[in-house]
Amino acid sequence: MDDATMQALEAAAYRRLRDHLRNRTDVQNIDLMNLAGFCRNCLSRWMAEAAEAQGVALGKEEAKTLVYGMPYDAWKALHQAEASEAQKAAFTEAFKTHG
Repeated sequence: MDDATMQALEAAAYRRLRDHLRNRTDVQNIDLMNLAGFCRNCLSRWMAEAAEAQGVALGKEEAKTLVYGMPYDAWKALHQAEASEAQKAAFTEAFKTHG
């Protein structure tokens, strides 16, 4: 497989993941962090880092808007629930172990 084809497949897979996460607003970022070690904010940070590596100006909030499909503050107001004590404890434990 050539590089261009691989990049196209990876881009398609990323867009599918992004769209899936946009549709699954019931899945909280802290749950993603606890179970998978990444969340929507990680994706936006990775996108901004990739842009910077390519010499493309993409600010933190712009990257979040691309991942969330709306400004982050709007998404939080619509979809983000307060983390439970159990979620916070799991997060602390997971990142104590995995850093």
